[in-house]
Amino acid sequence: MGCMSDYYDAFEISPVPAPGPDAVPPEPFRGVYGMPAFVTIPTSDLAESVDFWIRGLGFFELFSIPGRLVHLRRWTFQDVLLVSAASVPEQPPAMSFSFAGVLSQVDSLVEACRAVRPDSVDGPRDTPWNTRDVEVITPENARIVFTAAKPFDPTSQEARNLEAIGITPPGAHRGDNGEHA
Repeated sequence: MGCMSDYYDAFEISPVPAPGPDAVPPEPFRGVYGMPAFVTIPTSDLAESVDFWIRGLGFFELFSIPGRLVHLRRWTFQDVLLVSAASVPEQPPAMSFSFAGVLSQVDSLVEACRAVRPDSVDGPRDTPWNTRDVEVITPENARIVFTAAKPFDPTSQEARNLEAIGITPPGAHRGDNGEHA
């Protein structure tokens, strides 16, 4: 097992902005790249699924193969492939797919999802790891979690929870990360 000194701040490679009340979400990313990870979700109604993901969850259609597949994207590295299937599971799986946003988007995402599918949303709820999460069940019965980091309060219980597992904010305890390993 590595020690905390093996980790370093690499936030610059992520499209997710630093948490804060004035965090601005990046624009949808339309570039083509080799996807480091993506989720594939079967759907028995491609049009209904695409409509929900676009109007409810804020994705856009990057490209499609009519009647077979639609590649959706939101920010960089938030890629979803909806693929045509004969049927979908009757119940959502225990597994979920999470994608990040910013706090200012939580309420509008909840409203948009409920406008398209009234019973699709559970939450928002605050987590012990300092995020506000919204669970959404899509038309394909996929369990999708929209997660947004809350501003970091070093005096909060969430900060104590994170510090207990060795995660401290950049700049905290400078020079003694090795002491916590």
